[in-house]
Amino acid sequence: MKIATVATGGIGGFLAVKLGLRGHQVATIARGAHLEAIAQNGLILDAPSGKFTVHPWIATDDPKNVGEVDAVIFGVKGDDLEAAAQACLPLLGTETVVVPFLNGVEAADRLSKIIPHQNVANGMAQVSTTISSPGVITQTGEFNQFVFAERDSQPSERIAALQEALTDAGVSAPATDDIEHDLWSKFALFSAVSGVTAAGRCTIADITSTPELGALFRNVMGETAALGRARGVALGDDIETKTWERAQTLPPNMRASTAIDLENGRPLEIEWVSGAVARLSEKAGLDVPINKVIYALLLPHKAGSKRH
Repeated sequence: MKIATVATGGIGGFLAVKLGLRGHQVATIARGAHLEAIAQNGLILDAPSGKFTVHPWIATDDPKNVGEVDAVIFGVKGDDLEAAAQACLPLLGTETVVVPFLNGVEAADRLSKIIPHQNVANGMAQVSTTISSPGVITQTGEFNQFVFAERDSQPSERIAALQEALTDAGVSAPATDDIEHDLWSKFALFSAVSGVTAAGRCTIADITSTPELGALFRNVMGETAALGRARGVALGDDIETKTWERAQTLPPNMRASTAIDLENGRPLEIEWVSGAVARLSEKAGLDVPINKVIYALLLPHKAGSKRH
């Protein structure tokens, strides 16, 4: 397959290496020192099972240099979506599928305002990866799962082809018959991990060992799940219990990308996490006081700052 990663950060870079190792033509869209390193030395995945290097089919900062592809792995920060979506247009043919792997639950709707709706799928990623240095993607832990489907969750040849390519590359890409359920199930967990590890400057171990933090975590999660149900998502009555049980199995030192970005003075994606829960809940007539408090606490740092 011909596949483009937009952009080639933790998620795009991880998949670019995996797919490149299996012989797929992967175009990596990147910029700056990261792009220079990829062009000179290849793209490196530093995983628990070893280091792997691929030399992409094309490494560029301009999608016009790539042309039409079969699939676009779309994994940018939430605030960068509009600009990245516009940049994607030269990559699109009639059957090209754009699969968003962003934090939050609004990416597909936002993409469809810029990209033709027939090109837009929906997806969610669960993997711990980051750009550790230019040209190097580091993975923490072996777990990875990428769930995606057409927006109506109906089967399609293009989704099946990408699932097959990823599975062959050693990536978990299970089929789903309800992508909205999968997306919101992850969001219930992520909104709590993101909000509490960032606002509390803490780790999962701190949350699971401190009753007060644990209660805060469960309240965030419960508000998010209630919002999903109000929007018609078929979340089970036991999702809060199951998600809390799952949280206790996460790596003890784990923190969300929001917490890491805060620590390093980088912009925060809070508009698409706690901010989204607050905004969407207001439209649904729900009160989500805990998510609102976390959003307020993080808002002064939204644009990033080098002060620590």
